Amino acid sequence: MRCPSCGSLDTQVKDSRPTEDSSVIRRRRVCLTCNFRFTTFERVQLRELTVIKRNGRRVPFDRDKLLRSVQIALRKRPVEPERTDQMVSKIVRELESLGESEVSSEAIGETVMAHLRELDDVAYVRFASVYRSFRDVREFMEELQDLLAERSTDRTKKKVRS
Repeated sequence: MRCPSCGSLDTQVKDSRPTEDSSVIRRRRVCLTCNFRFTTFERVQLRELTVIKRNGRRVPFDRDKLLRSVQIALRKRPVEPERTDQMVSKIVRELESLGESEVSSEAIGETVMAHLRELDDVAYVRFASVYRSFRDVREFMEELQDLLAERSTDRTKKKVRS
């Protein structure tokens, strides 16, 4: 692992431990050249994914880009960062388990919206408004009405079970 301070490849692992959900290994490292300490994270990657953009361009899948877009949607929402990271890990595992090395940006967007819909309604609407490029307030209202109808159906089902 290259030292982020001096660029040396001569680094040593001082401590390794799994994260809470055991999906990531956290490693504390020290550079043997400059004594700089830093942390790395190791994740399982089932396959290399390529994203097919709407314009047909192909780019490597970037988990960090996905995480940043989800974090933007969740900004100032009462959702713990650990839940956000767990959700992104779950989305990545779903995409990798599709069995394809190429995945469309539409499939990624729909998967993210499905997970955000379960996690936080406001974040879902924020993400959907950008992803679906709402052109006017009417489209925005239609999405909100669909969400409200779904939530009232969910509440009715819960009351019937009780």
